[in-house]
Amino acid sequence: MYHHVKKLMYTVHVDHPDPRFGNMLLEQFGGANGELAAAMQYSIQGLNCEDPERKDLLMDIGTEELSHLEIVGALARLHLKPMKKDREAAEADPMVAIAGGGGVTLCNSMGNAWTADYLKVTGELDVDLRSNIAAEARAKIVYERLINLCDDSGTKDALQFLMTREITHMKAFMAALESMGKDPLSIGKIPPTPGIVDEFYNDSTGEGEDGEIDARGPWNRGGEWKFVEAPAFGDGVKATVHKSRGSANSDSAKKRTSK
Repeated sequence: MYHHVKKLMYTVHVDHPDPRFGNMLLEQFGGANGELAAAMQYSIQGLNCEDPERKDLLMDIGTEELSHLEIVGALARLHLKPMKKDREAAEADPMVAIAGGGGVTLCNSMGNAWTADYLKVTGELDVDLRSNIAAEARAKIVYERLINLCDDSGTKDALQFLMTREITHMKAFMAALESMGKDPLSIGKIPPTPGIVDEFYNDSTGEGEDGEIDARGPWNRGGEWKFVEAPAFGDGVKATVHKSRGSANSDSAKKRTSK
């Protein structure tokens, strides 16, 4: 059951409306990393979740994201308000001014409509929690960029609050994932193929015009890693597999011929 309380989770003050910045705010209203996408993603994951404790977590944060959507919507509406009557302000974004009446619409800052394709819902709790951690990190960066481009102190205060809550949610999702006690590489039930899982393919080789190099680090060296140098210039992985199958087929053909 949802219940709307006519009070923002964080009080919004805009002293100097800026229609262009209002358009930027739409990224967190109807964009891929915005509050509606987060609210729907976590809530749908929660509806699918059979773990009662983590279901509660998902529904709690999903519901809070709806409150964040309201804050962003209030901010954007106040910044876009001059578009309703002022021709120069309306020229900042004619689509918002004319089609949207100078108010918020479910689109991003580029005018692209919100879509459920933004949502990452797999039905595997640990996989979904990892997606959520990444989603909160992306949203945090968007808020940081908005803060850096904002001149209004009241708006910056609200954005700081929203940005901080993204970190709070990251902490909660990370703790929930850790509490499941799963190995980070234990995804699903079917194990990976031994040997292949530890091979790193150096598929981008040489020195680039901008100083790119072939780098080595803990992601391709040490431990169980086997570094495979430029497989495309050798037999290649697929070629090797295909070759072995061809040999088996040839052996079978020989046996049939001998009979």
